[in-house]
Amino acid sequence: MPHDTLTHTGAAAPAGVAGATATMAPAATASATATVGRPLSDSPAAGGTSPARSQRRAAGRGGSRAKNEATAEDKAKPRDAFFDNAKYLAIVLVAMGHSWEPLRDGSRSAAALYITVYAFHMPAFIIISGYFSRSFDMRKDRLQRLITGVAVPYILFEVAYTLFKRWADDDPGYPISLTDPWYLTWFLVALFIWRLTTPLWKIVRWPVPLALAIAVLASVSPDIGDDLDLQRVLQFLPFFVIGLSLRPEHFKLVRRKKARILAVPVFAAALVFAYWAAPRMNAAWFYHRDAAQELGAPWWSGAVMTLAMFGCSLVLVACFFAWIPGRTMWCTALGAGTLYGYLLHGFLAKGSRFWNWYDNPWMHTPWGAVLLTLIAGTVITLLCTPPVQRTFRWAMEPKMAWAFKKDPVGVARSRT
Repeated sequence: MPHDTLTHTGAAAPAGVAGATATMAPAATASATATVGRPLSDSPAAGGTSPARSQRRAAGRGGSRAKNEATAEDKAKPRDAFFDNAKYLAIVLVAMGHSWEPLRDGSRSAAALYITVYAFHMPAFIIISGYFSRSFDMRKDRLQRLITGVAVPYILFEVAYTLFKRWADDDPGYPISLTDPWYLTWFLVALFIWRLTTPLWKIVRWPVPLALAIAVLASVSPDIGDDLDLQRVLQFLPFFVIGLSLRPEHFKLVRRKKARILAVPVFAAALVFAYWAAPRMNAAWFYHRDAAQELGAPWWSGAVMTLAMFGCSLVLVACFFAWIPGRTMWCTALGAGTLYGYLLHGFLAKGSRFWNWYDNPWMHTPWGAVLLTLIAGTVITLLCTPPVQRTFRWAMEPKMAWAFKKDPVGVARSRT
């Protein structure tokens, strides 16, 4: 899910580029055929310019123009209020879920809410990220955005989180490791890998079943280990691939009035089931970071739980989307800052544990839990605001023009 991960990056490949590519081959063939039997003065050897070479130059200029137009189109494309609202509400649920985590042992209601929210909040984020990755390819400007918008924030926050843990948890020996994401940074690693594989998912015939099969295999493979949090990368993969496969009309289906009404009993049933399951189920299943054997369950339960939770998550995500307003609201602009809120609130979420804030008895009362929920929602909202975005843009969205080679075509054009 950044500005580039959790926000809009364009949803369809530019038609101009496809058109230029489609017409290039027959035009070049016709030009080559027409040169047969022409006077020598028209050939390159005679000092002239062949029609084929002129055609290639024109095609090159046209391709460059199409690329520039596509980039400008990506930047100028208006934001959809529905998705910004969805991202904002999802990040609020993320913060609330983190605030409920220490309350689960003493409150079955908190545990039920926690399980319900964890069943769909990250899948919803990941589906949106996949949806806005549909146009991703290996074009230079998109690779640069992937580096500056995902890889660089990962490195910076992985280091920052580690230093914070050393200080706040009084653990000066805790190592800095870029291969072992700590706390929230796993999502950036996952998004980087998912987005790089996007061109592959576009060419396979059954992308979602294939991604689901990979997730099932990961859930029964404890030897995958912790490097790059690959368990989460692979087990959450189907949601990203679903996002790649969705179209605007699919979102319209779940935004109909009938769907909104139907979502009420479905969510109510989910809460009832979660209340029943809370003392009986290991909530670690919802993190998707371990194989079944690592959770003390038989290997076959990994496949069963992966498929069952995949279905439940999809249903709850659809219900969540059904309730998202499509109009511009006071919180719509905050949808552009969800990565800021996501990464920054982690310091408070972890700090509250390191500094034993939850040892206060009032937090474990019903009114204390309600107040804590409101505080979490307020804090995450403030962290998504434009002033916070401007303050931390250097870390979340660095320009870093100095780090990339200049486009030779653009440099040549600027000199003319």
